[in-house]
Amino acid sequence: MAPFIYTICSKRVSHEAITMSETNSVEDRAAAIRLLVLDVDGVLSNGLLYYGNSEEETKSFHIADGLGIKMLMSSGVDVGIITGRSSSIVERRAAELGIQHLVQGREDKLTALLSLADELQVDLQNIAYMGDDLPDLGAIQKAGLGLTVANGDSYVRQHADWQSSRDGGQGAVREACEFILHCRGDLDTVRETFLA
Repeated sequence: MAPFIYTICSKRVSHEAITMSETNSVEDRAAAIRLLVLDVDGVLSNGLLYYGNSEEETKSFHIADGLGIKMLMSSGVDVGIITGRSSSIVERRAAELGIQHLVQGREDKLTALLSLADELQVDLQNIAYMGDDLPDLGAIQKAGLGLTVANGDSYVRQHADWQSSRDGGQGAVREACEFILHCRGDLDTVRETFLA
């Protein structure tokens, strides 16, 4: 996978007017993250739903996102999922990745995020939330670090702190994980564990 390229957004100014102090502010917030919470459709998957004749539903997940999640978790950052739909496929993927905090069937993403933060006793300032569409907006705004994907809703992109260069389901989560690892000073250390 190519080195990550990302866009730091600002809730107060346009992309063109970002100053160095605002850039550092986003990086400082990323360095404080202890929990990354992800949406599924449009973030972990490409947002397309496939239905078969036998009522089965399928989704695709990018393998690079899975490795990014494992890398982040190996550095001590916890990962959770909040999704508006309920699916055994998502349950299986979360189990494969070792994600223990899975909240399904919740359209009220902000309320679900607040409940998860309370349950895990993690301050919002230490939580990053990554979403792509309007139901994610409240959680993106309230989290210490609001993340979105390159093909996310334009209004959501305006309110996020950070945006991947890749689309949802195409390695965007890997970029987010590497960005957080980079800001925490852990990226090189985690990568070195893969050396022979």
